Amino acid sequence: MPSFVQGRHSGTVVPLDRANIDTDAIFPKQYGRSTAKSGYGDVLFDSWRYLDPGDLGQDHSRRRRNPDFVLNRPALRGATVLLARDNFGCGSSREHAVWALRDYGFKAVIAPSFGDIFRQNCPLNGVAAITLAACDVDALFAMAQAQLLYVTLDLPAGRVQAGAQSFSFSLSQRECRLLTQDGDWIAATLAHRPAIAAFEAARLARQPWLAKSLEH
Repeated sequence: MPSFVQGRHSGTVVPLDRANIDTDAIFPKQYGRSTAKSGYGDVLFDSWRYLDPGDLGQDHSRRRRNPDFVLNRPALRGATVLLARDNFGCGSSREHAVWALRDYGFKAVIAPSFGDIFRQNCPLNGVAAITLAACDVDALFAMAQAQLLYVTLDLPAGRVQAGAQSFSFSLSQRECRLLTQDGDWIAATLAHRPAIAAFEAARLARQPWLAKSLEH
């Protein structure tokens, strides 16, 4: 099931007002010993979310939750959109960080900027990394601090709708395809077969000697 049915998703926003959140904060390294590719929702933001340390195989329902951490607010239970500051997902390239966000239930992260590898991993795992101007992120934080914030994300239109306000973003065609259809990078590439075939034909017409090398 794609994350964005018909390219749209509506959900409640978790305002995580921090910059430079690295992948170790999103998914602490001790849980990376698991070979599973899912089931990490309970350890998302682990060191901030719980008051006592955790480890692989632990019953996280028995751990003490930090009442001051935004993810533990009862009103935000079931929220599906994360709002953060600059450079979200910086640090190591661990894909587990995106898996943890996805397994918790987040469909999108909105921030002014992202770690490059983290951003590339997001659409591959059903999470939209949406970049907004810093002033637009400021406006969303102000709205979220005033009351529970509910937004609609429209990928084809490149728009975040929050009440009467609308904010623009852009995703590549490939990112949109990954988020709205079942598939991966290979499937997204194969969707361009006619263009690839045309390019190869034109290249061989310009450089016919390459045909012999391809035969070998």
